[in-house]
Amino acid sequence: MSNAARTLQNKPVLGVMLMILSLAIYPLADAFFKHLMGTYSVHQTSFLRAFTRLIPLLIATFFHGGPLQILRTQHPRSHLIRLAVNLCYTLSFMYAFSIGSLTVVYTLSYTSPLFMIILSAIVLKESVGKERWFAVGIGMIGVIIAMRPGSNMLEMAAVLVLIGTLLGALNKILMRRLAATEHSLAIAIYPNLVMMAITLPFLFATWQSMPWEHWALFGFVGLLTAIGQYAITQALRFAQGSILAPVDYSSFIWVVSLDFLWWHQVPDSSTLIGAAIIIASNFYILYRARQETKSRENLSV
Repeated sequence: MSNAARTLQNKPVLGVMLMILSLAIYPLADAFFKHLMGTYSVHQTSFLRAFTRLIPLLIATFFHGGPLQILRTQHPRSHLIRLAVNLCYTLSFMYAFSIGSLTVVYTLSYTSPLFMIILSAIVLKESVGKERWFAVGIGMIGVIIAMRPGSNMLEMAAVLVLIGTLLGALNKILMRRLAATEHSLAIAIYPNLVMMAITLPFLFATWQSMPWEHWALFGFVGLLTAIGQYAITQALRFAQGSILAPVDYSSFIWVVSLDFLWWHQVPDSSTLIGAAIIIASNFYILYRARQETKSRENLSV
């Protein structure tokens, strides 16, 4: 694909559809991984997760000029920074999934827009109005309610999710920048190569033999996550983050359903109330952002 074809494009409907697809795929894949973590270590699961989704991604490169053409980059430093962030982000969530329910993990991950505001103010030095800071404060109250302090295991899962979500917000910013010049397959492939390299040394001490059906399951989930990962990268290319943000919350329906159908877990009132507050604060942030955009457009006319 040429550099011109890799530029950011204004196709919001396509971007939203791709994001909806990825948000349906990821909870299902995460449910399978959580199930497998009951038997295998986080390192083994993370390695096989990266390995199995790397295969279809590499196959796809042959339809776009080959691996060497796809993986060639003039921005190695940008990739390295993003890969370090992505590695810590992914491992935080993998450990969180091993000890917490899907609903709790996803609920706390909805703090991503709140962290985006904090990062914008601290890292990018952007001006953040008092209304947005108010929304961040309300959202954090929702986090405290959803965390239900008192359970050590839950608190550890919550801390891991919050760390991962902060890094995930930064990861999205870096992905959006890379999508302007880099091939979507390269952006999706590099994190899997790094994850395999980092977790490989741990396998010598933690590897457990697997029956063929588990190999098949890892392969199926790898294919699912490869599709989801590529869909998210493409969605960020076709639509702005502010347009895609409200779609994120459709995943809550999936995770609650999977927790109930798979593990017979029903979210308690604290989780539901906390999730509602976090989501409401995020929608207010989105509303304020759109109002500010309209005001700037009116002033420029």
